[in-house]
Amino acid sequence: MSDQTPQAELIRQSLKKRYRKEKRFRLYGMLAIAVALGSLLILFTDIISKGYTGFIKTTITLEVPLDGELMYLQDPGDSEQLAMADFQAPILAALQQHFPEASSRQDQRELNRLVGSYAANQVRDLLKTQPALLGSTKTLEFLVHDTVSVYVKHADNPAYSIRLSEQQRRWVDQLVAEGAIQTSFNDVLFSRGASREPSNAGILGAIVGSLLTMVVTLVIAFPVGVAAAVYLEEFAPQNRLTDFIEVNINNLAAVPSIIFGLLGLAVFIGLFGMPRSVPVVGGLVLALMTLPTIIISSRAAIKSVPPSIREAAEGIGASRMQVVLHHLVPLAMPGMMTGSIIGMAQALGETAPLLLIGMVAFIVEVPDGFFSSATVLPVQIYLWASSAEQGFIELASAGIMILLAFMITMNALAIWLRKRLERRW
Repeated sequence: MSDQTPQAELIRQSLKKRYRKEKRFRLYGMLAIAVALGSLLILFTDIISKGYTGFIKTTITLEVPLDGELMYLQDPGDSEQLAMADFQAPILAALQQHFPEASSRQDQRELNRLVGSYAANQVRDLLKTQPALLGSTKTLEFLVHDTVSVYVKHADNPAYSIRLSEQQRRWVDQLVAEGAIQTSFNDVLFSRGASREPSNAGILGAIVGSLLTMVVTLVIAFPVGVAAAVYLEEFAPQNRLTDFIEVNINNLAAVPSIIFGLLGLAVFIGLFGMPRSVPVVGGLVLALMTLPTIIISSRAAIKSVPPSIREAAEGIGASRMQVVLHHLVPLAMPGMMTGSIIGMAQALGETAPLLLIGMVAFIVEVPDGFFSSATVLPVQIYLWASSAEQGFIELASAGIMILLAFMITMNALAIWLRKRLERRW
């Protein structure tokens, strides 16, 4: 009994020590998850706090007198007169109706800075399309200048520098009190391309450019990647050449993305003479970058199909090609699609390879084809973030939110497809 008691006590102490280690290990795991979630929460809070105002536009509504004498315009159908007319004058006159004391040249210059630089173009386009409005008074809505928009949205936030004079601030406060200046959802962000002025800048061109680039990437990378995976897994002989190819595919999956940009610059643009800053070249570069991911995930999906499926098909007389096309590929397709979607989401967020092939250009027009000059969402965000204006910082954060929404949607789609289509053997 004296020998058994110490032994039992040693066992109890050993169990207690093991349980304490397990509790510490679980605590470390929970702490790591808490740190990760906290970091993610801080990141999203910072992005949303800076970017939600990017989805808000500030406009001013004015009663604009479309007086021909004021604009030096008699015939809106005459292109020469349209080119020489002063379309800022009626806007200034409309502002002076609110502030009749602003009569000096300095006051007029400060009044003109309350309205965006594209307001005059808006008046010109209106008279060009509707010449009968000449001589009438029209209620028009204009986008305000970026400095006014920042002041209206962040007047109480000392972190934002307000570049308005004291007089301009009084004018803006009065217009806000009168209801002439209002804020609303920023539909401009989703309906226009890039602009030098933040209040007129939109992300539609970058969204269309990203979609066109992703179409090229998917059309090239998915069939080539699946075909390569099927060949390597089912038809390729086991020799040194095959081993060499497999090792290099695994290595390519870890190569920095900028290397693929250098490859695209040297081959597609330098050797083949393809144009810069077009979705076709961007799609080709991203397809090369995505191929290793698709090949690896597709091979894993093929390996997950039980050998009994292959043996049963061969047992009833199916050829090797019929086994692959009629049984293995359809059963492995959910895994292939999941890997492809994850690879496409990775390609959607890439910036470095596209910078090297010229997709960093300032693109005003929305691209209308695969060979039109275009940019993509990450590059547009990079351009906005590198600008000093407060309005562009807001747009950059808003663009990050849109890009994250696209990537979360694509990853959620991959998870849904995996859960919906996968089969457990």
